[in-house]
Amino acid sequence: MFRALYFTKDGQLRTDLSIMDVAFSLQDPQGLLWADFDATAPEEVETALQKTFGFHPLAIDDALRETHVPKVDDWGSYLYIVVHAVSYDPQASSRLDTQELDIFLGSNYLVSYHEESIPSLEQTWMQVQRAERNFKYGSDHLLYRLISALVADYMPVIKELDGAIDQVEAEIFERPNQDLLERIFSLKRAILYLRRIIRPQREVLNRLARDDYQVIDEPERVYFRDVYDHLARLYDVSESILDLVRGAMDTYLSLVNNRMNEVVKTLTIITTMFMPLTFIAGFFGMNFFLPQRPISEWMVRPIFYLILGLLIVVPLLMYRWIQQRGWM
Repeated sequence: MFRALYFTKDGQLRTDLSIMDVAFSLQDPQGLLWADFDATAPEEVETALQKTFGFHPLAIDDALRETHVPKVDDWGSYLYIVVHAVSYDPQASSRLDTQELDIFLGSNYLVSYHEESIPSLEQTWMQVQRAERNFKYGSDHLLYRLISALVADYMPVIKELDGAIDQVEAEIFERPNQDLLERIFSLKRAILYLRRIIRPQREVLNRLARDDYQVIDEPERVYFRDVYDHLARLYDVSESILDLVRGAMDTYLSLVNNRMNEVVKTLTIITTMFMPLTFIAGFFGMNFFLPQRPISEWMVRPIFYLILGLLIVVPLLMYRWIQQRGWM
């Protein structure tokens, strides 16, 4: 789907532009155009980007056929920028997804292309139509509004991950099981993936704030510097959350090892208590010699009670001795 917002030099906002109208609107350097391609067929987008906007084939190929980490390429009269939006679904095994947003920024236009709907872009699309001042500051300020809204959606994801870690830490001492271990690993993968996106995106904002680009005015760089600061803080927070996940993993393994040690300890004590009984039963069960008395004398009740009492008293004495040694 193709859509466009065009703010004319007369201060009017048009939303009914077609691809053919876009070519004429680009001829007015005092107007401002935002063209958005949302889940549009690559063939249609390629034709529009090449014939209508005149972008370089390599930049078009990057936008349509390749997946990139966040980056910025300077093509002189325009910039090609790749940024990522994030979404987090705690119900889908702590799955964190990203949506790539390809942006072409010129002196009087901004072109965006994305294969999936991006909530922050939709929010910005609606907001800029409510206030004309959003167009009066130029395409670079429009880019700032878009990236700022996109970065703002990172914080709820960070909070969701932090809450998921708190829940995991509470469950570790209650029921450490295989499912909990899988959740810890899923959270770790999600945070590492988020950090791999924030790090290069932070560098993109740093370049937009400090490098000398033809299509970004000097007064607007301070706005990109502000977004860079937000990303830098988010990166630091993600590092802290990653430490929490690693701590939860260490705690889980320690609890499992402690429980295993308790099980082994209990089994060892039971085995130790029954060792004398095994010895008594084995020793008196061996036929080394014939009894001097008739065998029937060994099968009377007093002998039975004597052996039974011995089998009861010996484990109790062993249990008492183990307690005195401090082994349990």
